Amino acid sequence: MSVTTNQAAIEIERLTKRFGNFTAVDDLSLVVKYGEIFGLLGPNGSGKTTTINIVSGLSKPSFGRVKILGHDISKDTRTVYAALGVVPQETALYEELSAWTNMSLHADLYGVQRPNRNSRINEMLNLVQLYERRRSKVSTFSGGMKRRLALARALLHDPQLLYLDEPTLGVDVQSRRAIWDYILNLRQRGKTILLTTNYLEEANVLCDRIAIIDHGKLVVLDRPEELKRRYGDTVMEIETESTISSQLLEQLRNIAGISGVNQTNKIVKIAMSGNEPSATGELITLITQESNIRRISQREPNLEEIFLSLTGNSLRD
Repeated sequence: MSVTTNQAAIEIERLTKRFGNFTAVDDLSLVVKYGEIFGLLGPNGSGKTTTINIVSGLSKPSFGRVKILGHDISKDTRTVYAALGVVPQETALYEELSAWTNMSLHADLYGVQRPNRNSRINEMLNLVQLYERRRSKVSTFSGGMKRRLALARALLHDPQLLYLDEPTLGVDVQSRRAIWDYILNLRQRGKTILLTTNYLEEANVLCDRIAIIDHGKLVVLDRPEELKRRYGDTVMEIETESTISSQLLEQLRNIAGISGVNQTNKIVKIAMSGNEPSATGELITLITQESNIRRISQREPNLEEIFLSLTGNSLRD
């Protein structure tokens, strides 16, 4: 399938990557638009990391094409690298050097001109609220501070496109919220951002669109609100006095109008399409054959549940 767009920051066309007899990425095509935050999600082994490695120029595809900002990454590698900022999962900072020295070394690597270098470093350290700690060794920083410094470093040469691999991995809630604010601010500045995350809440807050891949194939690509609308079966939660048997769970799954059943401790989560009004009465009748019901509630689904229904996996599996 050919992909064409007039506003493509990233074009991935029929991307395939094989390792021997194993196909990690399987005929994947998608487009990331200029100025959007695009989330690439998938369970472990889905092909997500392999895709990112190819888009980053760290791996070559077996078949297909990747264009970054209009340039074929296999032919115009230097041009592409100059336009990219990358925050990998491992921050790869020089721990025994100061934040300032880390930034200065990166400026040398990317050719940031000396007349503007100091002011640019100051600007980026202020952006992530680390200017006051500029002379401190990175080894004295918390996990959240290191992630913020890695983000400042990636922005130093003013790239048009940012790759953020698990940008808030291992940071506390307060730091996570701060990093979200920085990322949203970057979009306001016209940057294009491709990110991977294992936090569905993060994808929901940040991403304009989300692609879910599994077994190397694209499962779905849409805006978070559209995913909820299209795959948003109502979720009923039933708390029981005791756990119910696997045999009964299977019976519940076979009820017309029930699209998914999962049990955690004594809470049964049931996804309902809403097209079978008799389903509620039938499932309650079955459950009360094994256990008394303590509580019943009903709500709209979240992205985690949609992801589970589409891939059959938790994002952290």
